[in-house]
Formats: sequence, structure tokens, C-alpha cells
Amino acid sequence: MKKIVIFGSGGHAKVVIDMVEKLNEFSIMAVIDSFQPVSKTICGYRVLGDETSLLSLNNEIFGGVVAIGDNWIRKQVVEKIKTIIPNFKFVSILDPSSVISNSVKIGDGTVVLPGSVVNCETIIGEHCIINTNSSVDHDCILGSFVSCAPGSTIGGNVKVGDYTAIALGAKVIQSIKIGEHTVIGAGSTVVRDIESYVVAYGTPAKKIRSRKIGDKYMF
Repeated sequence: MKKIVIFGSGGHAKVVIDMVEKLNEFSIMAVIDSFQPVSKTICGYRVLGDETSLLSLNNEIFGGVVAIGDNWIRKQVVEKIKTIIPNFKFVSILDPSSVISNSVKIGDGTVVLPGSVVNCETIIGEHCIINTNSSVDHDCILGSFVSCAPGSTIGGNVKVGDYTAIALGAKVIQSIKIGEHTVIGAGSTVVRDIESYVVAYGTPAKKIRSRKIGDKYMF
């Protein structure tokens, strides 16, 4: 099996580790997280240190996945890795229980979690999270670093901009456009286009306030 590393040690990382163990395609060599003490174990795997520790492993591993839930922090970690090892291989992890059409295109570093459905002709960018029991229907285009939280539902022909987060149980009807760096609140129903750099929620979802790049939305 191909040896990989997991970046991150929070709840999302633990779920990704569980997925990797079920796939029998990759074996996890170590966890990398600058916020954890060296040699601590996460789900039985040793924390090696921060991203610079990759330099000691680069010839031993096939690649890795950045398993961090916050879209902007995930982006920052990816850029840090690219600075250290420009040709680092980011792998996609697709849970065997997910249903993904053969015509779907999925970018490097994206994870599709258990019970998710991604239907025909959809394009998903790099380093996205399609979370547990979420659904992305036909002909959608999701940018890079997008996250669809557990139980979220996206209708056909929807476009979602880079770094946007669709929260738990939110629903987006067909042919909607959602801008970049936007957060759609939990349980919302999106029935009209939503602009970039906003927090929107409710049924129907409306802009509540503006947001800046990197504003926290996961607490």
C-alpha cells in the first residue's frame, strides 16, 4: 500500500483516518500537526511534528491529505506544504460507502465521506470536503476548498465559489449561484443566489452580515 501522512488531528482528521483504514489503498505513516506535541498519538498514529518534518519523510511517502475542517486554515496548510515541497502529492480519499457517478471530476486532496452522493457531470475542486450523508446533484460546479457539512443537500446545476461553507442540513435548490468565502448557516434553504463574502441563513436564506477572508465559522 502507498504510504501517506495526515495533516491535522481534530475530529475531521479522525474521520479521514477511519476512511483511509477502510480503503486498503493507503497506509498512514504519521500525523503532522504543529499544535500537538511530538510523539503524541492520534487514533494510534504518531504525531511527527509540524510541516517541516516532511523533509525527513519525502522519499518514503506517496503523499498526504490535509484533514482540517476550516476551509481557510486548510488552504494555509496546503500553501505551507507547497512551499516546503513544491511537488507534494495531495491524495483524494473517497469513502467506499459514498455513491459517485463515473462522470464526476474530483480535484486533488478532496475527501468524500460516508453516505455521500455526488451525481453525474459534477465538478468538485481541490481540497474540498463532501461530508457525511451530504448530496451534490447533477451538473454542479464546486470550487476549491469548499465544504458541504453533514446532511447538506445541493440541487442540480448549482455553482459554489472557492472557500464557501454549506453548513449542517442546509439545502440549496437547483441552478443557484453562491459566491466565494460565503457561509450558508445550518438548516437554511437557499432559493436565490447568494453573493460572495457573506454569512447567510434562514428559510429562505438571506444575507445576515458580511465576512472577511479567514473569519471563523467553526467553533
